[in-house]
Amino acid sequence: MKFFSKTEIEKALDYPSLIEKLEDAFQQNYEIPQRLHYNYESGMGQDASTMLLMPAWKNEKYVGLKVISVSPYNSEKNQATIQGVYVLMNAKDGQLLALYDAKSLTNLRTAASSALASKYLSKKYAKSLFMIGTGALAPELIKAHCAVRPIEKVAVWGRNFEKARKVSDELGLNGVQVFPVKNIKDFVSKAEIISTATSSPAPLVFGNQLVRGQHLDLVGAFKPTWREADEEVIINSSVFADTRKGALKESGELLMPMGKGLFAPEDIKADLFDLCNKQHAGRSYDEEKTVFISVGYALEDLAAAELVWEKYIMEK
Repeated sequence: MKFFSKTEIEKALDYPSLIEKLEDAFQQNYEIPQRLHYNYESGMGQDASTMLLMPAWKNEKYVGLKVISVSPYNSEKNQATIQGVYVLMNAKDGQLLALYDAKSLTNLRTAASSALASKYLSKKYAKSLFMIGTGALAPELIKAHCAVRPIEKVAVWGRNFEKARKVSDELGLNGVQVFPVKNIKDFVSKAEIISTATSSPAPLVFGNQLVRGQHLDLVGAFKPTWREADEEVIINSSVFADTRKGALKESGELLMPMGKGLFAPEDIKADLFDLCNKQHAGRSYDEEKTVFISVGYALEDLAAAELVWEKYIMEK
């Protein structure tokens, strides 16, 4: 049984290869049950922590299971919000093949999923990105978006300006200017792509701040009571999701306006299945505002774990 550390996972998963793998996976026949949520009290604050169980399998080949905890207050202790393990087994006999650092696997597959969506939804010549959030996922989202669009300028915002500065200073992307900003309003209307990865329960991006042609990548809110964008963003944009079923069950960005009768399930234009299988073209015109809702999907974890495992076997 092999254990893949953070270093080994990051070495195996370059973004062009991972994005291609995910695009292919959304065209394949995987079995993905609905993930399970269990809230529990951590003793750290009002918001409960969450344990997620995410199974997936590819018949006659692989079975995978991710077990993670999501602890909102970890950032206050300079610890990662996501902790856990991914298990990969042989589908034919149940043999345990590998364990993975789930935090690293999750960060990379999440960023790659957003970049895959951006490939269909953002303007092809988009050169500016605004990263809202300074956690472990933020640098990965920036690198992933830069892998699919000719990004030249990246602004980074966080509640702690020094963390935003640290993310900016440590990225080191060739040919890309990365800098921190103190106020969201300073850049939210200037960026062609906006990516959010926070644990904020209240909106950080508002519809009256956005301009035509922008693409908004919403990653952080995975609970029905959380949202990073207000309802004006949703009702005045073309909305896409990683999966329709997951977004309609878990996304506060959608469930809150739905509760007011301002949004309906059929208002989701397409999900990654539709986009990757060419059932929807994605962005229709340059001035269109597009929103991608990402709540996470076990298919993405299994596809990423497969890629790491198969590269390891080839190199043995």
